Amino acid sequence: MILQQKCDSVSQSMSNPLDINKGVVRAPVVAVMGHIDHGKSSLLDYIRKSNVVGGEAGGITQHVSAYEVEHTKEDGSKAKITFLDTPGHESFRGIRSRGASVADIAVLVVSAEDAVKPQTIEAYQKIKEAGLPYIVAITKIDKPSANVEGAKQSLAENDIYVEGYGGDIPVVLTSAKTGTGIKELLDMILLVADIENFVGHLDRWGSGVIIENRLDPKKGITAVGILKDGTAKVGMTVASVGAVAPLRYILDAEGKERDELSFSSPIQIIGWDSMPPVGAHFETFENKKAAEFYSESEAGKVMHTHIENKIDEGMTILPIIIKTDVAGSLEAIVYEIRKLSRERIVPQIVLEAVGTVGENDVRSAMTTPGTIIFAFHTKIDSQAGALAERSGINIESYDIIYKLTERITELLGEREPKIEVEEINGSAKVLKIFSATKNKQVLGARALSGTVEVDGQVRIMRREEEIGKGHIKELQQNKVDIKKISEGEFGAMVESKIEIAPGDVLESIIHVTK
Repeated sequence: MILQQKCDSVSQSMSNPLDINKGVVRAPVVAVMGHIDHGKSSLLDYIRKSNVVGGEAGGITQHVSAYEVEHTKEDGSKAKITFLDTPGHESFRGIRSRGASVADIAVLVVSAEDAVKPQTIEAYQKIKEAGLPYIVAITKIDKPSANVEGAKQSLAENDIYVEGYGGDIPVVLTSAKTGTGIKELLDMILLVADIENFVGHLDRWGSGVIIENRLDPKKGITAVGILKDGTAKVGMTVASVGAVAPLRYILDAEGKERDELSFSSPIQIIGWDSMPPVGAHFETFENKKAAEFYSESEAGKVMHTHIENKIDEGMTILPIIIKTDVAGSLEAIVYEIRKLSRERIVPQIVLEAVGTVGENDVRSAMTTPGTIIFAFHTKIDSQAGALAERSGINIESYDIIYKLTERITELLGEREPKIEVEEINGSAKVLKIFSATKNKQVLGARALSGTVEVDGQVRIMRREEEIGKGHIKELQQNKVDIKKISEGEFGAMVESKIEIAPGDVLESIIHVTK
C-alpha cells in the first residue's frame, strides 16, 4: 500500500508483514444490473431464499445491497459469490456506476417480456467503461408474453451479441418464479471467475470500497463496504476519505457479529467520526494515528463540488430540505430534483443530508420562508415535529422517489408566479374603409381564422408588424347586428387611434393568466 510506505515515520507497525505476491483464489463480486422491473431483485430473492423485493418500497430496489451466497458446483465443491443488487431506475445511475467499479463480474438482466430498455443500455455502458466480464441473464421466461428470441434480437440491435446470436457473450435463460436457469447462472459466474482468476491476500490489511452509508440514531454513522483484498479484524482502525472508525466490532452482510472478515465479503462498519463518501476506498490500519493520516491525505485529494440549479434574475425559488436514510438515495433524489425546473420557478435545495429530521433542520427551514422538508425513508425527531408544527413548517415523508418528485412538481406548479399573456383568438383581413369619425372607423373585412367578437381587443397588423391596438364596438353581417363572427365577410366598427387601411389584418386577442 502506497500510504503505508509513506507513514513509516508515523508507525513502525505499518510495514506489510506478508509476501505481497502470495495470494489465494477469492470469491467473485458480482454486480446485477439492468432496467427497473426486469427482475434483478427477484432473481437474487430466489438465490438467497429470502424476500428482498417485498421489503423494498414499491417493489423498487432503492439502495445498493450486498449479499454473500454459497453455491455447490457440479463436482460437489462449494464456492462463495458476493452479489451487488444495484437499482435500475434512472435516478440511480451514480449508484450503478459505483456498483460496476467495485465488481469483478456483471450480470446484465434483460426481461424476456420487455427486451432492452433505456437503463439496460446505460447499465451496459457502465459495464463497458469498467471493463468487466459480463453475462446476460434473460429473465421472466415463464411469462405468457415472454419472447426470448425477441430479447436476443433487441440486444443485438444495441450491439450486445450473445452466444448463438452473432457473439460470444454468455447468456442464461432464467425465471425467478420457477427457478429455471438459476443453477446454470451461478455455474456460469463461477466459470467466468475461474477464467479471470481473481486473487486475494489473506494476510494483508483489509481494503475495499464503500457502497452504502447511513446515519443510525442509536449506532451513529454506519457504512457498508466490500472488502476487495486483505483481512479486517476487530481492534484495527478503518479510514476513508475524511472519515475514521475504530473496529470495536464487525458485522457481516446478515448483521452477524464477526471477529474478522476477508476479501470479497460485505462488511458493516459502525462508529465513523464523519460520513465516508459512497464510492470511496477504505483501508484498515493497526493504529489510529496512521488511519487519521490516511483519512486526511485522501480528503485533501478530493475536490468537493455542489452544483445548484441555475437561478436567473427574476426567478422564484421553491426552497427544499432533503433528509434521507442513506447517501445513495440522497444522491438519486438530488439528481431528480435538478431536472424539475420550470419557466419561472426553480427548486433550490437549501440543505441536504443523511439522517433523522432534527430540530436544526426545522430551524434552517424557518430562516427561508416557504421551505418544505422532505424526509425519505428516515424518521422525524419528536422535538423536531413539535417545533415544525408550532412554526408552520411542513414536513412530508416518502419512501418512493417518484412519489416525492411528483409532489415537488405539483408544488412548483402551485407556486409558479402567474402572468397574463395575450393569445390570438381569431383574425380578419380588412377589405375596405367606409368611414372614419374621430377614433371610430367603419370597415368591411373577411374572417380568416378563429372568432372575432364584439367588445374584443384587436391588434392591428400591417405587413406582419403590429402598428397599434383597437376595440371592436359593433359587428354586422348581412345588415344584421351580431356578437361574433367566425367566417365570411362582415362589417365592423373599430375604435382605435390608429388609421386602419385596406390589407391590414385585425388579430382578435384574449388575455390569459398562466
